[in-house]
Amino acid sequence: MRNIVILISGGGSNMAAIVKTAQRDAWRTAYGAQIAAVISNRADAKGLLFAQEQGLHAQALDHTDFATREAFDTALAGLIDRFDSTTQPALVVLAGFMRILTPGFVARYAGRLLNIHPSLLPAFPGLHTHQRAIDAGCKFSGATVHLVSAELDCGPILAQAVVPVLPGDTATTLAARVLTQEHLIYPQAITQWLVTNNQAKCSVEPADGAI
Repeated sequence: MRNIVILISGGGSNMAAIVKTAQRDAWRTAYGAQIAAVISNRADAKGLLFAQEQGLHAQALDHTDFATREAFDTALAGLIDRFDSTTQPALVVLAGFMRILTPGFVARYAGRLLNIHPSLLPAFPGLHTHQRAIDAGCKFSGATVHLVSAELDCGPILAQAVVPVLPGDTATTLAARVLTQEHLIYPQAITQWLVTNNQAKCSVEPADGAI
């Protein structure tokens, strides 16, 4: 059984979409995979309550308790690795996890560390993506699921969804429309990752095109 560990920092709407899809589509039976744990760097993250209600292991690891970013990442890796097995290392899914990860952490989970970003990468990496798209006069925006690399928001793309930027859009209205698509493509991209990766390999082979 491949365990999936989801990392969050807040409400966890993408996490909830993934959990609901895993339940609806019976990932345990279909792909030999299960959502094993939800971990947050904030004890007040509302997503932890949802995870608990679903019977998942839900845990907070407060990053402010650690003197350095490296120390926090080391402790976080220790929690994640509890869900590894000898044949099936855990898949780590960032779902609104608002921390920049150290190169050592990224290397540790290379090929099995996924993230979703609210823009059509490589456009607008980093923060404030919706306002930046509006300010640039973009006609389209969207969301991207990608493998995490040491360089921020630059890993191989697994899936994208496109939404129009409408006249009169604000960052808030555009974000809401993009989020709807995030909830669709993130579970789909994870499903495709599970299909592509069998028990014999942990490295990912990015799917061609959008999902």
